[in-house]
Amino acid sequence: MRIDTPITSVAALEALYAQPAGQSLSKETRGLTPAYRAWVERARFFAIATVGPEGVDCSPRGDATGAAFAIEDAETVLIPDRRGNNRLDTLRNLVRDPRCALLFLIPGVLETLRLAGRAEVAADEALRQRFAVKDRLPATVIVLRLEAVYFQCARALIRSDLWEPAAQLAPGTVPSAGEMTRSGDPGFDAASYDAALRPRQRRTLY
Repeated sequence: MRIDTPITSVAALEALYAQPAGQSLSKETRGLTPAYRAWVERARFFAIATVGPEGVDCSPRGDATGAAFAIEDAETVLIPDRRGNNRLDTLRNLVRDPRCALLFLIPGVLETLRLAGRAEVAADEALRQRFAVKDRLPATVIVLRLEAVYFQCARALIRSDLWEPAAQLAPGTVPSAGEMTRSGDPGFDAASYDAALRPRQRRTLY
């Protein structure tokens, strides 16, 4: 695809938009205010974005309310690395580049919350024990030190009807996990994989 008029400077970009409203800037804080803390404490799902030599990465994280992460103080958030696929895309990035951003969503709520800062990956036993579930510990814990917190307005979720029942898709409407895997590996047994996937995921959540 050829782009005829690429934007190559910040000045050219800003010329296409109006100035941000005052509250768009004043809502950003260094850490979690009481209002931001009360909001995010109810969240159980977020996406985490990182960057490394191979490029950028964004992955989903979620757990029961109070278990997906912990607020250490107004400027520190702790994130257990729950069991996953062991690609370690997020963690590989963080040990080489500490920049990190989170986007929190709460079902039924139209605003989202954005957190950004710099993170370290820790394997301290005491820290991991704080996130034990059924005597199983996360292998590591991400320690995020906040530099910016602000909420995102509701327009994207309103436009997408994200939480509307009519927007929910039934299983089978889109390709399954097995079918998507087979698209990169034609010899993959998608049917067997899909049949065993949900029970296996339930057995290995932690």
